[in-house]
Amino acid sequence: MTIDLYNQENKKVGTTELPAQIFGAKWNPDLVHQVLVAYEANQRKVLAVARGRGEVSGGGKKPYKQKHTGRARAGSTRSPIWKGGGVSHGPKAERDFSKKINKKMKRGALASVLSKKLTDGEMYVIDSLEFNARKTKDVAAMLKKFFERTPNVLFVSSKENKSLFLSARNIPKVEITHISELNAQSVMLHKHVIFENEAVKELATAK
Repeated sequence: MTIDLYNQENKKVGTTELPAQIFGAKWNPDLVHQVLVAYEANQRKVLAVARGRGEVSGGGKKPYKQKHTGRARAGSTRSPIWKGGGVSHGPKAERDFSKKINKKMKRGALASVLSKKLTDGEMYVIDSLEFNARKTKDVAAMLKKFFERTPNVLFVSSKENKSLFLSARNIPKVEITHISELNAQSVMLHKHVIFENEAVKELATAK
C-alpha cells in the first residue's frame, strides 16, 4: 500500500509505503464511537458540586427550644429544609465519569479513522516538516499551497519537532501532535491530517 509523497511546495517527490494493518483497516463506526465516548468521559471534570448538611457552616446551636413554639421541631439550621442548609442527594465531588478501554480497542479505532481519512482523500504525507526560520508565515504559506483557505489540520510529526510547534501554534484550527500521542479523537476532530514521512514509518511500530 503506497501514497504519494509531497514536499512543502505541494510538489510530488515520490511515493511512500503505508502499513497495511493500519491504513487498510475497515471502517468500524461502532468501535470508533465507543472509543470517542471513553476519551471524552475520561476528560470530563466534576463541575457541579453541592454541599450536604455536614459540609455547610453554622447550625451548631439548636435554633429554638423544642416545645411550646407552635413550630415544627428543629435541631440545626444545616437541615436541608432550611434556607442556607445542606442539599439532599445533590451532586458530589467524588463522582467518576471515566470509562476503561484497552489498547486493542484504541489501536483499532485509530486504524479505522486513519483508513477513513485515506479513503476520503483527507490525508497527506510530506517528506519533512522542519522549518528553519520558525515563523508562522512559513507554515501558513505552506498550507496555502495545499488548501484554498486555512483548513482544520492535524500535523503528525515523527519526533518532538519544535520548529513545527513554534511555527504553527498560533494558526487557528491547527494542532501539532507527536506520533506517540496520536489517537482516534485527535484525528476525528480535524478535517485533514498531514503526516511527516518518518512518522508514517514509526506508526507501524508504535505501541
